[in-house]
Amino acid sequence: MAELGLTPEDRDRVAGVLAGQRRALAKAITLVESTRADHQARAALVLDALLPHTGKSLRIGLTGVPGAGKSTFIEAFGLHLIDQGLKVAVLAVDPSSSRSGGSILGDKTRMERLCQNEFAFIRPSPSAGTLGGVTEKTREALLVCEAAGYDVVIVETVGVGQSETVVAGMTDVFVLLQLPNSGDDLQAIKKGIMELADVVIYNKVDLDATAAERAALQMRAALSLLHPANPNWQPPVLQASALHGQGIDKVWQTLLKYREAMTESGAFMEKRRRQTIDWMWQLIDTGLRQRFREHPAVKASLPDTLRAVTEGAATSTAAAQRLLNLMNRYF
Repeated sequence: MAELGLTPEDRDRVAGVLAGQRRALAKAITLVESTRADHQARAALVLDALLPHTGKSLRIGLTGVPGAGKSTFIEAFGLHLIDQGLKVAVLAVDPSSSRSGGSILGDKTRMERLCQNEFAFIRPSPSAGTLGGVTEKTREALLVCEAAGYDVVIVETVGVGQSETVVAGMTDVFVLLQLPNSGDDLQAIKKGIMELADVVIYNKVDLDATAAERAALQMRAALSLLHPANPNWQPPVLQASALHGQGIDKVWQTLLKYREAMTESGAFMEKRRRQTIDWMWQLIDTGLRQRFREHPAVKASLPDTLRAVTEGAATSTAAAQRLLNLMNRYF
């Protein structure tokens, strides 16, 4: 059993997580996020011990353009769920500076009321400048939150971009938050975001109800041009005002209907199984890339190879093949 390999400290950490202790939960996620090799080995044992207690929450991915009110929406939505007797965890990935590597981690400030609620847990983490790094560990952090007994886990992305594909690949339902005056919604289709969305919500409708209704109609028309990700579910377009609590309950009821429809069709668990296999292959790809970069022969040859490509003395194709051949000799 995995428990046999746990240190006394990690055994207490697992017990604390299963007891729903937020301090133990935070420490477990910190261990999972660590890049130290010894910490990664310990984290694997902790996750193995927690795994039998996971899988019962509803995993919600949420994205939206800057200014769409993601933090305000999450706080209003989270407090509504808590009023329903549920526990809510929020994993918010903040963008890191490409220069300093620093991150504001302001979600706890923007969700002050939710942060102070004993039935909520908010974990802001820096993106570390890549879709890997902490984002790579978000899936494991999600499992830890589930083991701690949180009924709903919300994963908030840094914005609109490639990270949406990553988050959609680890959650049950993917929600797109829009602004009423966000421009031509057909542009969203070109970005591919609409192909990921299971639910679209126009937030801040209190600012301009007419614009919100017009935008919702345009979005419904745009969605009708796309093939839904699942034949058992047509993505609805909702309207809400998180600031005033308008439409929040309807959003929750819609998400419950989504889970019901997906569960009845068998697509819910099939999606999770597919995500688990996809994640395994992603970790293998990441591990192989890391081992390649750390290979002694590759590291020794890399400076000269990069110089040759930069100066035009070698093509990228030939250089890549040469480096791969160096590694292949040792397999």
